[in-house]
Amino acid sequence: MDNKVLIFSAPSGSGKSTIVNHILGLYPGSMEFSVSATSRPPRGEEKHGREYYFLSTDEFRKAVKEDKFVEFEEVYEGRFYGTLKSECERIWAAGHVIIFDVDVKGGVNLKKYFGDKALSIFIKAPSVEVLRERLVKRGTDSPEAIEERVAKAEEEMTYAPKFDYVLVNDDLNTAYAESEKVVEDFLDDGRLNYSTFI
Repeated sequence: MDNKVLIFSAPSGSGKSTIVNHILGLYPGSMEFSVSATSRPPRGEEKHGREYYFLSTDEFRKAVKEDKFVEFEEVYEGRFYGTLKSECERIWAAGHVIIFDVDVKGGVNLKKYFGDKALSIFIKAPSVEVLRERLVKRGTDSPEAIEERVAKAEEEMTYAPKFDYVLVNDDLNTAYAESEKVVEDFLDDGRLNYSTFI
């Protein structure tokens, strides 16, 4: 499993984090979640190096100038998120596969950077209507915020063809089985075996 990378991206409400946690649970001791860096302050019980590497905006900009990032994005003015090269090196030095749970643009950028070392998986809900229903059921967002997320999801879905594999999360157990097979094929020989699902 030398220097391999798994990239999971999806619009909000597609079930990405659930599937990522499932895959992580199948490979204890050989796969590690990449901790991102951010210039936003910690929230609640968050700790530096656990949820994020917390940098000031100036520290983040300095790290960008020094080419310390694999990829980064200024999500809002002065609010940066990114992947440190040192984090990738740390995980690979431990002999582990890196697993990313990132937004769609970040996923595309990571795939460009890592090339054949990476498997990029785009997870999508069966339809925009299903996505809206899932966000409503979560009960964490206002109706306005849900509509914003849905509009963003519609735009993000146009990125799906830029990924190695598109997984439609209609039934969670089916999605688990499909993601397990795709990941296993990639880790075994570094190639995707699409024929399993055709």
